[in-house]
Amino acid sequence: MRPLATINALPLPWRIKNGLTLWAEGRVRKQRPALYRWLHFGDARDRAEPVSFGPKHHFFGYYDKSPWNASQSAVLAHESSFNDRAPGPDDRVAVGIIHLADRRFEPLAETRAWNWQQGAMLQWHPADRERLFVHNDRRDDRYVGVVRDLSGSEVRVYDRPVYALLPDAKSAYSVNFARLADLRPGYGYAGLPDPFVREAHPEADGLWQIDLASGATRLVVSLDALARRNPKPSMQGGMHYLNHVQPSRSGRWIAFFHIWTVGEHGWEVRFYVCRPDGSELRCLLDSGRVSHYDWQGDDAILVWANHPETGKPHFLHVGLDGAVCVFGADTLQEDGHCTFSPDGRWVLNDTYPDRFDMRTLMLVQWPSGRRIDLARLHSPKSAWWGEIRCDLHPRWRPDGKQVCIDSVHEGTRQMYVIDVEEWTA
Repeated sequence: MRPLATINALPLPWRIKNGLTLWAEGRVRKQRPALYRWLHFGDARDRAEPVSFGPKHHFFGYYDKSPWNASQSAVLAHESSFNDRAPGPDDRVAVGIIHLADRRFEPLAETRAWNWQQGAMLQWHPADRERLFVHNDRRDDRYVGVVRDLSGSEVRVYDRPVYALLPDAKSAYSVNFARLADLRPGYGYAGLPDPFVREAHPEADGLWQIDLASGATRLVVSLDALARRNPKPSMQGGMHYLNHVQPSRSGRWIAFFHIWTVGEHGWEVRFYVCRPDGSELRCLLDSGRVSHYDWQGDDAILVWANHPETGKPHFLHVGLDGAVCVFGADTLQEDGHCTFSPDGRWVLNDTYPDRFDMRTLMLVQWPSGRRIDLARLHSPKSAWWGEIRCDLHPRWRPDGKQVCIDSVHEGTRQMYVIDVEEWTA
């Protein structure tokens, strides 16, 4: 057991335990970081090694894509000159790679279609994960998806922005990022109006499929069809949109969130899956609140959501056959960005800032739920929250030996790698 946890497990008065905690999270964290790590982890080493450096800010984005190329010699990254506000319509961010051998960022292009949560949807192209990558941009009066090689040259431009790519490199999926900018600030792109801004659930908008060979696009699931599917009273007066599109591991299924606004600031979510062509649409969860998730293969998903029977939030293991069970009931008490390791034996996860503005990064063994905390990193909500917050968004290296995070714990937004091979090997 970790030293701090061991002490807190003793039958001591609350004021002593609380005083120890305040001492550790205050003076010790600021003045003696090695001791702070030892108290929390039983190990004084700083496992988070920076791979990018200031004064400019560097980040990858979301947790559902790996930034590493096939040879694991480089990671995709964004570079920004500011970190204290949401991107405006004319703000550009550089996209490129960090060469891990010398930790040098090489800019390859710029884009005006980006946000702090998911960047410009930077991702390696499954047709060539060593030399081709994809990002979104704004050209004239539309958002587009751009394929580039490592010289920075454009290889292909698609008429719609890319959200996710199928692993067979045949199809990509797109949503309305202008609508996201209005309805889910922090996930959309500033600069273009939503053409369906006055429609609650437009028939001509929803989940779009892009044929990567021909460039042809087609609507495979419409917002109107989703809104008319077993409508709920809470949908009355709500604006509907899609977010968080992710293919299953082999691409046999596509998962996504159907979200509608409730009142001035609320929303509800249904969690759907369908085949790549939009067929076999099925609702996995309709319990009101659904958050971060990851596929376990092609037949099950781990997701933080309200339990459909009790209404209480947990990490739920949900099978496509409808089976639902709680994961990590004793070790996972809050929402986090969860991903399965490449071999499926571990779940990588993080937390939002606690009362001390500290985020915790962890590994959780599957299926036992045994938890190993890797780091606690400072992320003051007074400086970085709302649209500009910097979540850790932990991501796996393809061989499962390292993970990558974004963090502001040293004062600028940078990328870090952490070795986890001692547990995952």
